Amino acid sequence: QVQLVESGGGLVQAGGSLSLSCRASGNIYNINAMGWYRQAPGKQRELVATITSGGVTNYADSVKGRFTISGDNAKNTVSLQMNSLKPEDTAVYYCRETNVFGFVYWGQGTQVTVSS
Repeated sequence: QVQLVESGGGLVQAGGSLSLSCRASGNIYNINAMGWYRQAPGKQRELVATITSGGVTNYADSVKGRFTISGDNAKNTVSLQMNSLKPEDTAVYYCRETNVFGFVYWGQGTQVTVSS
């Protein structure tokens, strides 16, 4: 079993910045990728950014140029630096991990609220 614990998030004005962090513990071997997803009220959960164990990143078009994902394999953490935040970035942000066997694990989520 894998546990993912998120930290960061909160309330920020439009144009501001926030940083999220996620630490994995437990059976954390054979990690394939980690990433961040978000879910706004009344909407489906959507991809924000992912990073593979090899460092390959992928971003949603809506956050390209504003968000940066980074990972630390030694510390089993993944971080998301969010700049130039917009009200439409308001959502619960979830950390996700996938391993090489196809198992998917989710964190509990952390709220990000951007005021206009």
